[in-house]
Amino acid sequence: MSSTAAKASVNSLVKYDTPVLVSTTKDKKGKGAQQKGQKAATKKKLPPVEKPPTSQTEDILNSILPPREWTEDGQLWVQYVSSTPATRLDVINLQEQLDQKLQQRQARETGICPIREELYSQCFDELIRQITINCAERGLLLLRVRDEIRMTIAAYQTLYESSVAFGMRKALMAEQHKADMEARVRERERERNGMEWNGCG
Repeated sequence: MSSTAAKASVNSLVKYDTPVLVSTTKDKKGKGAQQKGQKAATKKKLPPVEKPPTSQTEDILNSILPPREWTEDGQLWVQYVSSTPATRLDVINLQEQLDQKLQQRQARETGICPIREELYSQCFDELIRQITINCAERGLLLLRVRDEIRMTIAAYQTLYESSVAFGMRKALMAEQHKADMEARVRERERERNGMEWNGCG
């Protein structure tokens, strides 16, 4: 396993299988190269990894939590979500990892915190994975709940951003109106002073 693959597995609360090497690149001399010794990288596919046919549960898991793909040193890696059933100890470890990551990444306990939102989202995805393995229908229902919550949060974020923009526009308009009123007051004071000076004359 590559260092990037191992790091990606550790950073997520969702349990994944061991990464699989899909393809690699190999340097060879390019045909028709003008400069001698010039090399071109061409992709070479590895033979398919022998795996038993995926079950319906694994297909559902892959649709809920798509496999992760990344390239490192010219090699394409794929990592599928784990289909191993979770034990009571796994749930306890998940809770401990969540608390530990919240503390390590200094997530705020209250208010809006992207770090806390990300970690709880990963925890919820892991719970969906565990439940889907035992009951696919229950997992799909939780997926609907998760997506609905995310859409609701996105709607609230849009509403919040719109309200902030509206408030800023109102504040700018108020400042402009205040500046106009102050200019009018100064103009009236100059007119009054001019009238008083003419009266004294």
